[in-house]
Amino acid sequence: MQFHVKINEVKNTDQLEDAWSLADFKELMTRFEVPDAETVKDNEVKNFLFMAINEFEPRESAAIVLDYKLSDQLTEGQIDNISLEMLSEKMAEKYTEIDLHKPLFEVNQLLYKAYNGKFPHIQINVIDLELSTNEEGAEINKEVVLKAFSQGLSDNNLLHRLFGDQLEGKVPFPEAEGIVWELKEKGDDHYEVITSEKWLTKEEVVKTEFDAVVVLYDENAAEA
Repeated sequence: MQFHVKINEVKNTDQLEDAWSLADFKELMTRFEVPDAETVKDNEVKNFLFMAINEFEPRESAAIVLDYKLSDQLTEGQIDNISLEMLSEKMAEKYTEIDLHKPLFEVNQLLYKAYNGKFPHIQINVIDLELSTNEEGAEINKEVVLKAFSQGLSDNNLLHRLFGDQLEGKVPFPEAEGIVWELKEKGDDHYEVITSEKWLTKEEVVKTEFDAVVVLYDENAAEA
């Protein structure tokens, strides 16, 4: 598939919008033992939660939030280990399971804000881009977008170094789902991509407008 790509902006932020809902905060207030949590006004919930978090040691708070967010994907032992490591390590970038990078960032974000530090300051990238094609029926998904815009990155970018065969369509690329945290269609071939700073920096964008050929993995062709 052939695409025309235009990267309009790569913006750094430490905030992932809508990562936590009011319902999440209310449940966490209960877990952090806020007295009479059900009586707290909605516009005060976040402040009460942050005050409650600060009554706990950072590692203990991390374990509580991790258990709430990821107990269906992590064992008790894994939660215990991560709650210690995330005090000094950027687990949202370092953890081996790429699919967990986004929720680990959300946990880190909440704790960093609650403690006004004490946890690593992790950045993410919001990429504003245009992606157009003349091919009818072309599905624009995370894998396609990643393969297209990565062609504007420098050769020493981590994506090229770790996933060269995947980007070229030689092997399947399931990791794309975890690398691209969010893909939002804005209309008129306009998209917003959110990913970890682990995968690219502004300086690694060497082309902002270019044509890209995207090759999807073909199992039948690979077996031929």
